[in-house]
Amino acid sequence: MDYRKFGECYYIRMDRDDEIISTILEICKKENIRSATFSGIGGCKDAEIQTFIPETGSFEEQRISGMLELVSLNGNVVTGENNTCYHHTHAVFSYKDGERHCMAAGHMKSITVEVNGWVEDKMQKEQFIESVQNLTQVLYTFFYKK
Repeated sequence: MDYRKFGECYYIRMDRDDEIISTILEICKKENIRSATFSGIGGCKDAEIQTFIPETGSFEEQRISGMLELVSLNGNVVTGENNTCYHHTHAVFSYKDGERHCMAAGHMKSITVEVNGWVEDKMQKEQFIESVQNLTQVLYTFFYKK
């Protein structure tokens, strides 16, 4: 794994057998990133997908393995009061099952890299969040108050 910071973004290259989510959380903790959004693509070999079942209030888990094309990875990271990083991550994979092309998607528990994985991690600074809140107020005033 290697990563570089450019402006307010970190670009992360992950190698074979790196676990994507724990790597992102490790970098956030090391770099003191308290809030971030991220996206990524790559070739993976293993993923643990969770689906929330409202009737039971729990997650069902499914593990998929093989050559998995990570078509889309999106998520966010927040840091709790005890300095623990938490993630909320969703992903879409394409893969072959015999002659069929298949897709699998959902909330991610873990993803292991096969070939390589690329992730862009955008820090959320307090100033940025404040700017978004100010912009939201301006747009609300512009469009809805007469």
